Amino acid sequence: MSHVFPRHTKSALPRIARGEGVYLYDQAGKQYLDGSGGAAVSCLGHGDADVINAIKAQLDEIAYAHTSFFTSDPAEQLSDKLISHAPDGIDRVYLVSGGSEAMEAALKLARQYFVEIDQPQRRHVIARRQSYHGNTLGALATGGNEWRRAPFAPLMVDTTHISPCFEYRGKRAEETTADYGLRVANELETEILRLGEDAVIAFVAEPVVGATAGAVPAVEGYFKRVREICNQYGVLLILDEVMCGMGRVGTLFASEHDGINPDIVAIAKGLGAGYQPIGAMLCSGKIYDAIETGSGFFQHGHTYVGHPTACAAALAVLSKLTDGGLVAQSALMGEKLQDALQQAFGQHPNIGDIRGRGLFCGIEIVEDRDTKRPFDPSRAIHKALKKATFEVGLACYPMGGTVDGQNGDHILLAPPFILQDSHIDEIVTKLETAIVRVLPQ
Repeated sequence: MSHVFPRHTKSALPRIARGEGVYLYDQAGKQYLDGSGGAAVSCLGHGDADVINAIKAQLDEIAYAHTSFFTSDPAEQLSDKLISHAPDGIDRVYLVSGGSEAMEAALKLARQYFVEIDQPQRRHVIARRQSYHGNTLGALATGGNEWRRAPFAPLMVDTTHISPCFEYRGKRAEETTADYGLRVANELETEILRLGEDAVIAFVAEPVVGATAGAVPAVEGYFKRVREICNQYGVLLILDEVMCGMGRVGTLFASEHDGINPDIVAIAKGLGAGYQPIGAMLCSGKIYDAIETGSGFFQHGHTYVGHPTACAAALAVLSKLTDGGLVAQSALMGEKLQDALQQAFGQHPNIGDIRGRGLFCGIEIVEDRDTKRPFDPSRAIHKALKKATFEVGLACYPMGGTVDGQNGDHILLAPPFILQDSHIDEIVTKLETAIVRVLPQ
């Protein structure tokens, strides 16, 4: 009898034994291609000797020291390397243990910034429907997924939500792509004016929406207009790159594709590649200076902030992503994976959309391709697909509620950046087998 509190009490999971490269092996010896990197985490695959050796070497020096007493070489070096590659204006790194912590830190810093500069009346945060920003209460309140929010709504701060930039679902027949992007971006200005020109703290968005909607990139020009609106009304732009950052979409920071600079950015997942729990909140020099010249103290903190062993692992990961060329590899192999998915499923009657950037790919499942009508949620197509893919030895990330938090199904693919051509063939073949089992034509 297990004493582990699992994610789902009705599921019986195999026990993991080991990992090697892009593969996972359970204790029965069954092999699974890790097609989603867990939850878009394992960007380097499994068993990377360089990262493992960096962890071991750090443990020989010091495993942990509290940041109220000490800084450490790994924390300093990791922060320096992150800033050397960060968007213009980003100047400081606050190291935490994961994505939700990074988003909580971002939200609290944004509020404290306005307190420090004598604008305490700013109290509203605007985000987007069908977004996901973490499972802690502040991050959950910011996210726009109603299914996740509903049970905890009485405990959460009030956040308002505007439309996502979801071209497949939102663009009108008479609109150009540019017109559509401008229309949904301008919803931000409308909401700011509704709440009060000097009442909004921040706008929060994922550059490429991950788990909730399935690798949905914004259309060209959308984020440039969002940046203009934020500048006009003094609103901070917080980008959540927890899932889509650190090379996942083919650039180290996802915002590079959109040609904008955030005020605050949250990263995690690929930063540690699963070798240690780590995340980070990065902010502009302007925001840091307001704290430094004001109270001098960010009213926030966690026990494992700046954990030396986690930082040593992340530094090794970041070096492989940048100096080792794996971000470029993500872009290259992402194009190949997208092409293979289009060739295999582009005309499938139940595949409505194939989308994404880099090695961050979404496949939206529909009952009717012409009308984009999703399957009835009672059929739980995403659950059946997860079971079927796992049975054939592919771990991927199917989810439901793609359209509005209740309706719609998609598969998210986020394999390791060390992917080879043969692995792409294996992903597609196993997906084909699973889809035929669940959706026989």
